[in-house]
Amino acid sequence: MSTSPLKIGIVGCAGRMGRMLVSEVLAAPGCTLSGGTEPVGPMVGTDIGLLVGPKPLGILVSADASALFAACDAVIDFTVPAATLHHAALAAKTGKILVVGTTGLDADIVATLQKYAASAPIVFAPNFSIGVNVLFSLTEKLAATLGPDYDIDILEMHHRHKLDAPSGTALGLGEAAARGRKVKLANVWKKSRDGQVGARPSGEIGFATLRGGDVVGDHTVMFAADGERVELTHKASSRAVFAKGAVRAALWARSRGPSFYSMRDVLDL
Repeated sequence: MSTSPLKIGIVGCAGRMGRMLVSEVLAAPGCTLSGGTEPVGPMVGTDIGLLVGPKPLGILVSADASALFAACDAVIDFTVPAATLHHAALAAKTGKILVVGTTGLDADIVATLQKYAASAPIVFAPNFSIGVNVLFSLTEKLAATLGPDYDIDILEMHHRHKLDAPSGTALGLGEAAARGRKVKLANVWKKSRDGQVGARPSGEIGFATLRGGDVVGDHTVMFAADGERVELTHKASSRAVFAKGAVRAALWARSRGPSFYSMRDVLDL
């Protein structure tokens, strides 16, 4: 394996998460920032260094994703579903590592990513926080251990600007709980409750969504039974935890061949 720094590019580098990823790549050992892209607009041509601090880097924001993939060993994508599909196609074409943290991906898009992963290492996770991925593992274990006498609900809160609901992380927690119970989440989930919904059916996995302020991401999994309740909670106070996990995933994927990976693989959970 090469010992030279991993050249990482950031798509959507001028957004809130993109800037955090730029900062993390610049700070993390073992990698170097090789470029960044934005859609055609006022940010194109800006020095990327000026997006995160006062010092220019001599690397300009580009609108050419194809050139970015050609120049990098790995690309990190926390953008939107349509853009992520395009970037996955470029990863497959070039064989470069793609780390995907985009939320709101439906089952068809995930299946397409899996197809492209036959030609490139693709790491996809609904959340790249190390703590959240431990929470996924604990949720699966508890769901299996506590059994059907415990009702499961997942509560999440994010900032007022978040576009999708429930969050990708909340759905990931639901998937973890469903795996623990050996059922398909789509067969047992309840994404909202309103009006005369009747008594809760046995085995249902419920979701509740809150939006407001500048909350980075709060998630709680509740296991409620007669006489007791068990709660697992993770609260993110900075997007830096997502950036750290994504960069860690890119560095991990350097020694792996084409396949579809998750943070469970990266962390060996």
